[in-house]
Amino acid sequence: MVKIKILGKGCPKCKKLMENAEKAAHELDGDYEIIKVTDINEIMKFGVMMTPAIAVGNEVKSVGKVLSTEEIKKIIS
Repeated sequence: MVKIKILGKGCPKCKKLMENAEKAAHELDGDYEIIKVTDINEIMKFGVMMTPAIAVGNEVKSVGKVLSTEEIKKIIS
């Protein structure tokens, strides 16, 4: 199972990134678990200083922008 972590406090951009990640995972029809990380201490453990961010496993793939569904599909597949 691939764990996709959305790092952010819940701002509109964070919510949009979450929506796009859910859509990407659904379209790829793989074994994905999407985890929302809102605790600032947990977010900082990733070295992220700007949200939203997305991590696959424990590797940060994007910081500070909302990736499109297609961009997310490329990084998780």
